[in-house]
Amino acid sequence: MLKLPPLALYVHIPWCVRKCPYCDFNSHQAAGVLPEAEYVRALIADLDCEQDRAQGRRFGSVFIGGGTPSLFSAPAIAAVLAAADRRIGFTPDAEITLEANPGTADADNFRGYRAAGVNRLSIGVQSFSDTHLTALGRIHSGGEALRAFDLARAAGFENINLDLMHCLPGQTPAQAAADLEQAIALAPEHLSWYQLTIEPNTLFYRKPPQLPDEAVLDAINTAGAALLDHAGYRQYEVSAHARDGRHSRHNVNYWEFGDYIGIGAGAHGKLTDPDAGCIRRRRKVRHPRDYLARRGDHCAEEQILDVADLPLEFLMNALRLSAGVPASHFGERAGLPLATIAEYWRKLACQGAGDAAR
Repeated sequence: MLKLPPLALYVHIPWCVRKCPYCDFNSHQAAGVLPEAEYVRALIADLDCEQDRAQGRRFGSVFIGGGTPSLFSAPAIAAVLAAADRRIGFTPDAEITLEANPGTADADNFRGYRAAGVNRLSIGVQSFSDTHLTALGRIHSGGEALRAFDLARAAGFENINLDLMHCLPGQTPAQAAADLEQAIALAPEHLSWYQLTIEPNTLFYRKPPQLPDEAVLDAINTAGAALLDHAGYRQYEVSAHARDGRHSRHNVNYWEFGDYIGIGAGAHGKLTDPDAGCIRRRRKVRHPRDYLARRGDHCAEEQILDVADLPLEFLMNALRLSAGVPASHFGERAGLPLATIAEYWRKLACQGAGDAAR
């Protein structure tokens, strides 16, 4: 039987200084002055339409992503968080993360974000190599990445994630290791180390760069895993590594099939409805212009998940975690008997997918 799982909030800020050639997220290059105040009002109106779906739960985590959320001022971020607190509230230990681009790092804003309640900063470093940053179309330098980290610490952030990419155009194992060694030397609480992949609807898809071959990728992965483990960063998910158990609680909620409300242009949400015995996925109006023009519910599409889809939905998330998830979660969050998984594996094996299902 379905039970209400923990609840999180995702806030999408869709603008960036420049669209990166590998990015397939809903991000839009800023032109002129951002409509910050108007967008904050739209976010709050969006949240107003969602608040009943919390069903008495408070937010255990918040993630403000983009785009580039650090383009928004601290007062704007504070207004969104204050509205979320008034309408739904936060658990006492809520994790509140904001994504920051080193190219837009600002000491006053960082201090303001911290004062507003943001207690975790995720800095999109990607690489410390100026050559590779240029190849990735990033707006910052390696030096600016180091400065952004220092500003975050000076602003009082005691929980910082650094995003790093590997398998970059022309990258050697030694260069990938140098990026990791520099990141480790900064001693962030969390490192997201993920492989560059070429996605449809990106510039890299239309004009693919020359990426390292499989042998080089294997060498990068082997050396990187050893570096991270030796430095005390334990892998708990495909691309996530943390010291002292400082996992991203927001992302773990996704992978454990928890619920989340999404507000902002193109934001997605997942909500459990025990009374109806179903799970609903909601997607908001995608383009910022249309999102700002919308009155009332900003939802563009709602999908009710079919019971037959739930085993795959649940497992595709849960199997990302090194430790897996408690067996009880399957019944509580997918609403199906645990034996359904065994039946699902059997069907996969009959379809010739047994090896993939192990």
